[in-house]
Amino acid sequence: MRLFERSREANTLAKAFDACSAGIGQFVIITGGPGSGKSELVHDTLKTVGEVGATVLLATASPTRTKQPLSIFRQLLRDAEVSCDTLEQLASTHPGWYQEDGGGTGVFEERDWPNVDSERAVARTAEEATAALIELSSERPLVIAVDDAHLMDDDSLAAMLSLLHRIRKKRILVLCVSWEQSGVRGPVVHRQLIRQPHERVRIAPLTEDGVAALLSRHAGRPVTRETSDAYHRATGGNPMLVHALLDDSARFGSEPGEPVASSAYRQAVLTCLGGTSPAHTRIGAAIAVLGDFASARNVALVSGDSPTTVLETVSVLNSSGLLSDYAFRHPAAAEAVLNDLSGTELARINTAAAQLLYQAGAPERDVAARLLAADEVVQPWGPKVLRGAADLALGADNVRESMSYLRLALRDRTDEHDRHRLLAALGRAAWRVNPAAAEASLAQLRRAVFDGCLDADDAATVLRYMLWQGEDSDQVATAIGALSGPAAADRDNQSIAEVEFIRQWFYGVPGVRRPGGPNGSDGTAADDGDGGPAANGGAGLAGLSPKLAQLISGASDEVVASVVQSLQGLQLDRMKPELVAMSLLAIAHTDRGGTAAEVCETLLAYAARRKATTWHALLTAVRAEIALLQGDLETADAKSAEALDMMHTRGWGVLIGLPLGTAVFANTALGRHDRAAELLERELPDAVFRTVFGVQYLRARGHHYLATDRAFAGLSDFETCGRLLRDANAELHKGIPWRADLAEANLRIGRTKTAREWAEAQVEVGGSRPSSRARGVALRLLAQMSRPNVRTSLLHEAIDLLRASGDRRELAVAFSDLSATHYELGDYARARLVARHASQVAATGPVEAAVGSRLVALEHLGLPEEPGAAMLLTDAECRVAGLAALGYSNREISRRIHVTMSTVEQHLTRVYRKLKVASRADLPSKMLEHRIPTLSDHFAPGETAAPAV
Repeated sequence: MRLFERSREANTLAKAFDACSAGIGQFVIITGGPGSGKSELVHDTLKTVGEVGATVLLATASPTRTKQPLSIFRQLLRDAEVSCDTLEQLASTHPGWYQEDGGGTGVFEERDWPNVDSERAVARTAEEATAALIELSSERPLVIAVDDAHLMDDDSLAAMLSLLHRIRKKRILVLCVSWEQSGVRGPVVHRQLIRQPHERVRIAPLTEDGVAALLSRHAGRPVTRETSDAYHRATGGNPMLVHALLDDSARFGSEPGEPVASSAYRQAVLTCLGGTSPAHTRIGAAIAVLGDFASARNVALVSGDSPTTVLETVSVLNSSGLLSDYAFRHPAAAEAVLNDLSGTELARINTAAAQLLYQAGAPERDVAARLLAADEVVQPWGPKVLRGAADLALGADNVRESMSYLRLALRDRTDEHDRHRLLAALGRAAWRVNPAAAEASLAQLRRAVFDGCLDADDAATVLRYMLWQGEDSDQVATAIGALSGPAAADRDNQSIAEVEFIRQWFYGVPGVRRPGGPNGSDGTAADDGDGGPAANGGAGLAGLSPKLAQLISGASDEVVASVVQSLQGLQLDRMKPELVAMSLLAIAHTDRGGTAAEVCETLLAYAARRKATTWHALLTAVRAEIALLQGDLETADAKSAEALDMMHTRGWGVLIGLPLGTAVFANTALGRHDRAAELLERELPDAVFRTVFGVQYLRARGHHYLATDRAFAGLSDFETCGRLLRDANAELHKGIPWRADLAEANLRIGRTKTAREWAEAQVEVGGSRPSSRARGVALRLLAQMSRPNVRTSLLHEAIDLLRASGDRRELAVAFSDLSATHYELGDYARARLVARHASQVAATGPVEAAVGSRLVALEHLGLPEEPGAAMLLTDAECRVAGLAALGYSNREISRRIHVTMSTVEQHLTRVYRKLKVASRADLPSKMLEHRIPTLSDHFAPGETAAPAV
C-alpha cells in the first residue's frame, strides 16, 4: 500500500538504518493513533532493509499476552535464524518457556513456570535470549521491530531495556511502535523506553491535502476539494478509515464521491478500537451512548473508569480520527461500537446513561431514548419520562419513536387507569399514519368506554375509531348519551359533541337525545329543531364543530370565513380529520368550491410536511371530491387514485367509499368505463353501505350503470340510496341529489311521469340553503321533459344555479341542452352562440350532446375573422349583449349583474347602434359575426360568478 505524507518519517528511519549499518546501534520510537499508518511505515521499512541484506525480526504485543513472560522475545527468536543448539539451551534453562503448536506459534502455559525462583529463571532466559539476538548482528545488520510495544509484558520490557543497553556499538536497529497515550499500561512502558537514547517519529493523521492525494491516486484523476474534505471530516485523516470508506463507496460507484460508510468502515472502526485495552471499548461505548452529553465526567460515570483513564483514551481516539473531542466523527462509527457490545453490556451502559441524564435534568426524549435502548423502565420515574417523551416525539412527527416509548411504558404497568391512558395515546399515535394499526390498542378500551372508565378525550378517541371502522352506531350513541350532560366539563362536552357530529355525518342519523340536556326539556343533544346538527358542539365552547354546525345551518359569508379561519389556525395534534373533511365539503357545497380547494391544498401541504399519512390520504380524497363538484374530472380522478394508494382498505374503514365513489364518478364522466368497472370490483366492508360514504359509492355505481346501458341496475342503486337517505339528517346531506338521480334513471327507462315527480321533488328540497348544484341538475332534467318553449326558461334557471355552484361540467351540459333547444326552435344563430358557450365551459371533460357538438362545428364555418370588432364594445356592453343574446330579459340581466334596468337599456341601445342591430332577435348572429366575447369568456376555468369569500 502506498504511503502518503510519510516521506519525512521514512527518511528518519532510513538514516537510522544507515547508522546501524555503520555499527552504531539505533533505537527509534514510532508513535501515533490506531490506524494512523505506523505499522505500514514499519513494514515498508522492514521490506526495504531486508532487500539490502539486513536480518529482519518482527514481534507484536497483545493484551492477551501481558501475563506471558518474555512473549516478545519468544516471537523474535521463533523467526530468527538461531541455531538449534541455542534453542535447546534456552529450552533446557526453563522447560516449557517455548513450545511450538500446530500453527508454529510459541505457546506459554503458566503452570509450567515454578513458583520458586521463577523470577531468576526468567531473568536467566531473558539474558540468554538477548545474547542470542546480539549474536545475529555479527554477520549483518539486525532490525528488530515491536508493534504495539505499549502492551509488552513486564519481562519482555526488562529484556528489551537490557538489549538497548548493549546495542550502542552493534549493528542493531530497534523500532518500537506505540501510542502517545495508551491507557492503563502505557505510561509505565513509555517512561521506561523514553529514558533510553532514542529517535522519536510521530505519525500524524493525513492532512486535507494528504487525503486528497490518496483519493486522487485511487480514482486515477484529481478529485474535487468538496469530496476530499468530506472524507477528511469523516476520518480525521486516519488512512485505515479513509481506505475503508473508499472500499464501501466503491460499491455505489467507481469514483470517489460522497463517502458511504458500510461494513468495511465499521470493521475498521472496531479494529482501531478493539486492538486496545477493554477500557477503550467501554469508554468508546459510553461516548456513543451519551452522544451530545458526553464529557470526561459523564463518560467516567457511565463507563465505570477513572477520569484519568477517560482522558487518556479520548486522546488516543482523537489521534486515531475516530473522535473529534467527545463525539464520533461519523454516526456509523458510534453505531459500530454499540452493535459490537453484548446485549447485557449495552443495556447496562444505556441504563446508566439514562439515570445520569435524568438526574442532570436532561430533556425527556434524550432520557427516554436511552431507556428504550436499554429496554428497561427505571422506577419510579421511568414511566412518566416515557409518556412525556412520547408526546414530544409525536409533536415532532416522529410517530414510530412515540409509539416505541408508549409500548415500553405499557409493558410493566399494572395500574388500570395508567394503562387506559397509555393505550389511548398509543392508538392516537398509530392512527396518524395507519388507522388499521390503531386497532390493537383501541380495541382493548371498548369495554372501558361503556363502563365509564376513560377520560373524555380518550373515550372520544375510542368512539371515533368505532365509527371509522363501521361499528354499531347505536352503541356509540348510547355511549355519547352517557358521557355528555350538564355535569360534564365544557371541554369534555366538546370532545363528545364532536364525536356525535361525526356520527351524524357518517351515518346520516338524527342527534342523540338525553334527558335534562341544555337544549330544551327534551334534552336534544345534537339536533337544532330543523333536523340539522346542533350548534351546541357545546354552547360557548371553543372549537371547529360549533362553527361547522352554523355553516351547515346557514352559509353566510361571515360563517364561511369563520370556518376557514378555524381550519387555517388549528394545529394537527388538536384537529380531528373527520371534522376537517366535513368542513371542507360543507364549504364546497355552499357554492364556494374555489375556497374549499384552496384551504384543502394548504392543509394537504401541512399534512405532508408533518408526515401524517391518514390526514394526507383523507384530505386528498376530499380534494378529489371538491374537484368533482367543480367539474374538474381529471383532477378528481388523479386525486382519488392518489388517496386510494395511500392506505389499504382496512385502514380506510368505512371512509373508503369517499375516494372510491369519486374515482368511479370521474372515470364514468370521462368515458373511461373499463377503469370505472375495475374500481367497482374492489371488495368493501359491509359497514360501508350503512354510511353516507356507501351512498356516494352506490350513486357512482348507479351512474356507471346508466352510462353503460344498464339503466335498471342504476335505478336499483339509486332506490337504495333513497331508502338510506330518506329519513337522514337532511341538512347534513342536502348536497346529495339522490332524487335527481332517480329522475334521470326513470327518464332513461321511459318512466317520464315518475321522473318528473322525482325531479320536482329535488327542486322543492328546502332547508336553510338548498344546494345550487342539486337544484340546477334537477331543473335541467325537468327541461328535458318539457316542451321547447318552456324548456328554455328552465335551462336558464338551471344555468344560473350551476354557474353559482361552480360545476363547469354540469354547466356545459346545460348550455349544450339549451343550444339543442334553440336549434329545435329554429333559432340557429342563438343555437350556435350557446354551443360556443358549451365548448368554452367544457374545458375539463367531454359534453355528451351530439347536437351541441354539431353546432360547435357549424360555428366555425363561413364566419369572417374581425379581431378588432370586439373592441367596438366596452366590457360592460359585452356582458349585457352576451346575456341578451342568450335570451335573458332586461330584468333578468339587471338582477344578474346588479345594475338598474335603465343601465341595461342604455347599454343595449349603444350595442344596437355599434353592431348595426335592428332588433334583439338579430343580436346572436351579430355577436357571432363580430366574435364579441360573451359572458363565459369573462370567467377562467374553475371560476364562478359567486362572490369570493
